[in-house]
Amino acid sequence: MRTRRIGDVQVGAIGLGGMPMSIEGRPDEQRSIATIHAALDAGVTLIDTADAYHLHADEVGHNELLIAKALASYGGDTSDVLVATKGGHLRPGDGSWTLNGSPDYLKQACDASLKRLGVDAIGLYQFHRPDPRVPYEESVGAIRDLLDAGKIRYAGISNANPEQIRQANDILGGRLVGVQNQFSPAFRSSEPELELCAELGIAFLPWSPLGGISRAGELGSRFAPFAEVARAHNVSPQQVCLAWMLAKAPVVIPIPGSSRPETILDSVRAADLELSPEELSRLDAAG
Repeated sequence: MRTRRIGDVQVGAIGLGGMPMSIEGRPDEQRSIATIHAALDAGVTLIDTADAYHLHADEVGHNELLIAKALASYGGDTSDVLVATKGGHLRPGDGSWTLNGSPDYLKQACDASLKRLGVDAIGLYQFHRPDPRVPYEESVGAIRDLLDAGKIRYAGISNANPEQIRQANDILGGRLVGVQNQFSPAFRSSEPELELCAELGIAFLPWSPLGGISRAGELGSRFAPFAEVARAHNVSPQQVCLAWMLAKAPVVIPIPGSSRPETILDSVRAADLELSPEELSRLDAAG
């Protein structure tokens, strides 16, 4: 697979989002592990997870443990796989999501993620979502401390606006390597963050790039130009969507969620799909 850069490492241009394997509607463990193995076989070297990707209150880190198990049971070399996880967003177990951006909590969450992933240092650790009760500089300061302590190799933020991106990069001493924001044909409001990341040379990781777990299959019917371009290339609208994102800037690395081998294998083919300037313009106008 073609590669793109996070920090000073190269990763496959299409990553794998682990969330669908651990929240509502998740498959059995065997299928999830088969999905991760299929992704690795196809050249995926960025896997995104979070401690909050779980269902019940007593299974925090379900997805982290699943990914660690899949990597340990994979027959090939996984030394070049960058596992990205996140802290600061919580699921109490009743279906809701809550926030805790306090420095003490983030450091405890990182320690717990380290144990679940079974590593000496987390590849990419991301502050999951700003907590309005905690000054942003304090939350990001905790990520800086983890970086300085060697507990994480790279630092990132998620669900951030342009001001927060600049602030985080300053707090981290220019060491911010990734911004993970929602971006899809249905959700274009992160264009300014994408453009800023391209300007600063920071990886931009679109989450829910196909519209989310429940809507990904409807992408072509919701946005006709994606279906039309897909027919012209004899590929899926989802492939066209990811190729369109890749064409936006060299820093873009989509992380489509998947819980079936066939869907991640379809997604990775987007790395080789070339779209014309005219096609890209049509897709830009499809929102």
